[in-house]
Amino acid sequence: MAEAEAPPYPQPRTCPYQPPAGYREIAESGPVLKVTLFDGRESWMITGYKESREILTHPNLSSLRTHPNFPIVAPRFRSQIARSLALIAMDPPVHDTYRRYLNPHFSLKQVRRMRPEIEKIVSGFVDRIIAQGPPADLVPLLAVPLPSLIICRHLGVPYEDHEFFQDASGKVMLGTEEESATAAQNLVDYIDALVTEQIKSPTDGLLGRLVTERVLTGDIGHEELVSIALVLLIAAHETTSSSLALGVITLLEHPDQLAKLLEDRDRLPGAVEELLRFIATTDLVATRVAKGDIEIAGHLIREGEAVLVSGTLANRDAKFHERPDEFDVLRSDTHHVTFGFGIHQCLGQNLARLELEIAFRELFTRLPGLRLATDVADLPILGAGTVQRVLSLPVEW
Repeated sequence: MAEAEAPPYPQPRTCPYQPPAGYREIAESGPVLKVTLFDGRESWMITGYKESREILTHPNLSSLRTHPNFPIVAPRFRSQIARSLALIAMDPPVHDTYRRYLNPHFSLKQVRRMRPEIEKIVSGFVDRIIAQGPPADLVPLLAVPLPSLIICRHLGVPYEDHEFFQDASGKVMLGTEEESATAAQNLVDYIDALVTEQIKSPTDGLLGRLVTERVLTGDIGHEELVSIALVLLIAAHETTSSSLALGVITLLEHPDQLAKLLEDRDRLPGAVEELLRFIATTDLVATRVAKGDIEIAGHLIREGEAVLVSGTLANRDAKFHERPDEFDVLRSDTHHVTFGFGIHQCLGQNLARLELEIAFRELFTRLPGLRLATDVADLPILGAGTVQRVLSLPVEW
């Protein structure tokens, strides 16, 4: 394929855990090529694993979404709120300052302290699934509420409001342009009220601690904390929820691999990494714009040009992974860029890994006969170019 052809991106999935068929052609034209976005504009796309890590640490790559050439991959990301998100839409030095404030609260040490509480929460959800009996839909019974409850506990957000922000965060990520903008504003208004209450009387959750440590000391302002909390609430819920559902489907559709996992549950952490590599829940790991020229893989990306980094394709780069399209829970080369790379690497990756590991362990230990109650081809899939999601996951046991 000639580079000038610039194939369309994104493209919808037809299988929950496999890339769209057209991505194979894109990968074969990589590791650096141009694609055409929904609005007709072109963007560079990085598909190689090595090249993805290289460009994600390049000093001339910018996350500022207010740049006129910043790549918008779907209409819903045009809104002012989406273009001014804390952390995600920031460059150093402001980004680095915010990360420094937040890193201790999401460190591996901090997350490990949360294991007993998460195990108790997961066990409770599985209790309710067993009590209801088959068939059961794991999306509303586990995949959606589990990460919601955990991030609520961590932030200090009232869980009784979880249905509101689950619905709103879903519309922000996967709704129409109007739905996304309205839902984002509703979330901002909701979090603004929470922050106001925390400033009056800080509690023990992360919001309260940030008020005490950063707002009352003058390090950050009220509106900055609202923007930070918005990002944490959406990111912690959407990606983990989708990864959990897609992970269950992938394991059930690969019974030989699930059997290996059940032989030795100590293999679970490695299996989680392989699932993260194989599924690539977030198709893109970066949308950026060049703030200076970038030379990479024999190509010149000029200042002001749009750049996308495909986690889906980088994670299946045949130059880096053996048998990249095979799902193998015993794989040793599970390295992936699903959480990004460089300064913008996902803040909540330790928490996401732990939630997935505990959820898979509990589900497949207590429901050893777990199986899909419908053909995988009949599962409703939503999402192209952002977070991949199944809307229902009926199972039996």
